[in-house]
Amino acid sequence: MTIDIQKARQDTPGCEDVLHFNNAGAALMPKIVRDTVVNHLEREMMIGGYESANEARDRTQAVYTSIATLIGAQSNEISLMTSASHAWVQAFYAIPFQAGDKILTARAEYAANYIAFLQVAEQYGVEIIPVPSDEYGQLSVTALGELIDDRVKLIAMTHVPTNGGLINPAEAVGAIARQHDILYLLDACQSVGQLLVDVNKIGCDMMSVTGRKYLRGPRGTGFLYVKEDRIPQLIPPTLDLHSAEWTDVTTYEMKNDGRRFEKWESSIANRLGLGAAVDYALAWGMEEISERVITLASELRTKLSSIPTVTVQDIGQNQCGIVTFQVDGQDENEIKATLAQQRMNVTVSGRSSTRLDMEARDLEHIVRASVHYYNTTEEIDRFCTAIETL
Repeated sequence: MTIDIQKARQDTPGCEDVLHFNNAGAALMPKIVRDTVVNHLEREMMIGGYESANEARDRTQAVYTSIATLIGAQSNEISLMTSASHAWVQAFYAIPFQAGDKILTARAEYAANYIAFLQVAEQYGVEIIPVPSDEYGQLSVTALGELIDDRVKLIAMTHVPTNGGLINPAEAVGAIARQHDILYLLDACQSVGQLLVDVNKIGCDMMSVTGRKYLRGPRGTGFLYVKEDRIPQLIPPTLDLHSAEWTDVTTYEMKNDGRRFEKWESSIANRLGLGAAVDYALAWGMEEISERVITLASELRTKLSSIPTVTVQDIGQNQCGIVTFQVDGQDENEIKATLAQQRMNVTVSGRSSTRLDMEARDLEHIVRASVHYYNTTEEIDRFCTAIETL
């Protein structure tokens, strides 16, 4: 089916007020997500938090099924989280690292993940090895294969990095990980919701995702996927009475599915909102969403590149809905502020967020404009006109 852009924008009240090119930060929610969250909060107000949670039990369980459908997983492989960062650290710190282990990662890895690498390197004597990039700026699959040895404990990569517009070759990396039976952790916080993502095709063992970005869910939501046969190998860094059962005075038993990574307390309203966002995306179709996002981003790159003062800084053989650029003689944060005065939303990505990549490309800051399927060609034209007048 073709996406009905008029309906998509009618379902998105924010489209009337702003030109939103910050979807890789937090996308505009559709009305169904807002209504789902607010309606449950009103039930909490009227009948109580525990009682409304019991009332919504079946709908809450359905969220796991919807997410599993979205990424080609089983519902028992899904854990609901408060963010992609929460999901990622639950998986990463559950890995039993030992001195001498190696972590292979991409040069465009996000700061939050790399800081965790540095911490376990300091604590356990783990070695961090950034895999060289290929001629397109993405992780070199050839170099990855050459770095594999019996000390490699983990391959951890961000699918769509925070800057540069590239899509890392997740499926090719998965083939190498499977071939050598190495744990593979994929940060998919900026790919799920804009790209068609299937964990079986990719071959990752763990994947972290946020709700607020391209999935268009509420902030404070996310999920973790862990492949069923990997769950017993991973010991979460913290447990409670939801992730484990107190079986005797001196014993406990962890859950044997994705629930072992969760905690008891959560926002039921937000979880239902995440489920509504996933169902909304599935209704449009991820292939259709992906095709439109990539087409719009390509159009934006082309039009920005035609402006003499603009340098588009995107890399990668395959590129996504994130477009990054600089304007000659203009401070990136001032560009963001000037656009905000015109009700145009972008963000700025700095060197500290992806230090290895940004240093290699001699970049300090770049403007990041990220489109979604509810954006239009007319908005791209207005945006480029605003950039040109700078």
